[in-house]
Amino acid sequence: MVVGLHTERIVALRFLACLFCRLAAGAEAIVNGRPAVFARRILLAMAAAFILPGRAFSKSGPNNQERTDLKIKLVFAENTMIATLYNNPSARDFASMLPLDVRIADFGSNEKIAYLPRKLTVEGHGPFENERPYDLCYYMPWGNLAMFYADYRHPGLIRLGRFDKGYEALHIPGEFPLRIERVQ
Repeated sequence: MVVGLHTERIVALRFLACLFCRLAAGAEAIVNGRPAVFARRILLAMAAAFILPGRAFSKSGPNNQERTDLKIKLVFAENTMIATLYNNPSARDFASMLPLDVRIADFGSNEKIAYLPRKLTVEGHGPFENERPYDLCYYMPWGNLAMFYADYRHPGLIRLGRFDKGYEALHIPGEFPLRIERVQ
């Protein structure tokens, strides 16, 4: 589906570019009984409508899902989990808060959550695909970490990283003190 939308956007942009070139070259002084200047304004507005939404959630933008070299350790109930953070503003903001001592608790039937001392930046956030168990996310409305151990989907999430080791501990029921720190 994403490929189809991308292809449609390219076709529309090519059409708009051709139309703009004709108008800019003065090939048509009047379009539908109105001066070409008015048509140019409409054309620019249409081009912005196609281009700007695509840029807002670009995978190469600030919310990309590229892994970094930054690994973190999460310890609770004598279990250690290791996660790798992604390269996005929210993950970097989270890393700047470490080390942290918070509480981890069950939420729903597919995740554990932990409330942070403050909200993270949501600059550049956007939708992501391939939601999978053992993703480490930030839930924007409440300002908490969401650590998933089963399938999930929610538009209010920013993926911060992915668990690499020890993620089985997320299945342990209950509420526990949680220590989060960088791996040295």
